[in-house]
Amino acid sequence: MSATAPYAGPSPIRRPVAAAALLAALVSLVFGLLLAGAGPASAHAALTGSDPQDGAVVDTAPKEVTLSFSEAIAVGDDSIRVLDPSGKRADTEAEPRDLSEGSTVRYGVALHSGLPDGTYTVAWQAISADSHPISGAFTFSIGAPSETTVALSSQEVGGGPVGVVYDIARYAAYGGFVLLVGGSAFVLICWRGGASALPMQRLVVRGWLTLTAATLVMLLLRNPYTGSGKFADAFDLAGLQSVLDTKPGAALVSRLLLLGAAALFIAVLFGTYARREDEQERKDLTFGLAVGGGVVAAGIAATWAMSEHSSTGIQTSIAMPVDVAHLLAVAAWLGGLAALLVALYRTPDIGSASVRRFSAVAFASVVVLAATGIYQSWRQVGSWSALTGTRYGQLLIIKVALIAVLLAVAWFSRRWTGRLTDASVASAGAEGTSAGAGDASSGAEEEDAAAGPEDTTPTAPDEASDDVAPERAAQLARQRAVLTATKKKRIRDADPERSGLRRSVLAEAAVAVVLLAVTTMLTSTEPGRTEEEAAGGATAATAPASDGPVNLSMPFDTGGQNGKGTVRIDIDPSRTGSNDLHVWIDGSDGEPMDVPELKLALTLESKDIGPLPVVPDRLAEGHWTASGVQIPMAGDWKIDVTVRTSDIDQVTIDKNAKIG
Repeated sequence: MSATAPYAGPSPIRRPVAAAALLAALVSLVFGLLLAGAGPASAHAALTGSDPQDGAVVDTAPKEVTLSFSEAIAVGDDSIRVLDPSGKRADTEAEPRDLSEGSTVRYGVALHSGLPDGTYTVAWQAISADSHPISGAFTFSIGAPSETTVALSSQEVGGGPVGVVYDIARYAAYGGFVLLVGGSAFVLICWRGGASALPMQRLVVRGWLTLTAATLVMLLLRNPYTGSGKFADAFDLAGLQSVLDTKPGAALVSRLLLLGAAALFIAVLFGTYARREDEQERKDLTFGLAVGGGVVAAGIAATWAMSEHSSTGIQTSIAMPVDVAHLLAVAAWLGGLAALLVALYRTPDIGSASVRRFSAVAFASVVVLAATGIYQSWRQVGSWSALTGTRYGQLLIIKVALIAVLLAVAWFSRRWTGRLTDASVASAGAEGTSAGAGDASSGAEEEDAAAGPEDTTPTAPDEASDDVAPERAAQLARQRAVLTATKKKRIRDADPERSGLRRSVLAEAAVAVVLLAVTTMLTSTEPGRTEEEAAGGATAATAPASDGPVNLSMPFDTGGQNGKGTVRIDIDPSRTGSNDLHVWIDGSDGEPMDVPELKLALTLESKDIGPLPVVPDRLAEGHWTASGVQIPMAGDWKIDVTVRTSDIDQVTIDKNAKIG
């Protein structure tokens, strides 16, 4: 796609169009694959326990149902619903009570008195502290299990067509931010003459328009995205008001206000600044724009930091400023890369000094990215097992690999930058001068060259008589300026160093598109640290003491094919002496699952009793039972469960239960 010497083939207008078409196709392909392979955004708060537990059978109706979560959540009136076997509300329909203590996040809803026996469904829906919607459901039974007519929607909250559009808007918002901030920084720091170049103006303005439109879409869709999943609710004023009262809603409104200030910045940058000729005045205005633009850019970046991953979890006071610095470095590097690509393909006036300045900016950005990225990785992952065993960790590995590829390509770009000269520019300028082109450039710096429209209209005769009409003279001047700009561009396109730089920058931009997509995916994926803590809480937490039967639920993964599932155990009456034990195994699809071997052992470590082996008998598909299980004394018993799903795939899991 880059030009060769001598210049031949497609016109200089077609070449940038083809390059832009390639990048647009790549963007569409990457986002399409990511959206096609991704379901609803992963929940960033996880259900870690409940009372009654999932699948439990209790003798008497509880007074309330409580749910525990791995992190803070926002709840509403219908966030927790309890439905009887006929589908009617069994709870009092009041707002859930906050029962949290210390680091334990727990909410409860009161139930009606005198509930009949049968299977009850608990459906919950909330918003995690980092703005992502979460939902789920489970059942418990009073007296004995029964048939239930409750049919819950199979669509997860945050999914469906609304979720797809919301995710697209989220991706577009990041892309617009990168172009807006990176393009503006490129003009101010690297190529001041770019303020007069129409392609650079279009790049920055399109970044602003994209970010503004995406933010408006996210604000309108926030209510259906976290609730009903219906597009019609986007214009529900009551729902919009409730969104504005939340942290994500406030962040989106703040972003829109800051984008208003950004519009003023763009007007000054490409208006007053571009027309300023006095060097001292231009330097003063550059400083003012840099300070004002930096404040606005940091504020926009903070709207992400205040409502997503960095706003919850550990060390939030450090994590949010680090996240702002990370986003700004990404914008300066990738947005500057996009601006450089446009400048190399669409303008004839950028010179070697500007390219070298961007190389220095890119290096500084990479240093900031490395420092902030290491901290963010430690904070969000926390362990090697989470790095390799969670989706967040795996995406992070892909991101690091893409950065390595991008740096390798950037090394080639840096080599081409070192070879770059402005001899062709001088040649073009001399040729234009001898032709009487009337170039508006002062010749002091390449930044001062004026960018004319890309047209190849033939010029009139070289000289105009004194009596030519002013309109005709102006037309002749415009035609000569166009011819001069075209000649300069052709000479530059024929320069092998400039052609090599264009190719390497185009390759960098292609990798950057994929990198930005993966980075955006990370924002909608549950952090590895949270996922591991939630899983650990589900497998190693101590079950609460109970006067009645003990109900345990333990997920397992033997590592083999069809090796994932959940073990549910009931110990009745969970007192010293003889007890009945029931074990159910559900597969990953929720259906009963048979396994070749199932063994249990009970150990009271505080008294050095056990392990006491228990070998239950198969009663039905996925259901085992053992009668007369003797528990010699009360205490905190550890229950080990060994599950074998094939000849070689086996795992032992454990959980503690207070018995007696």
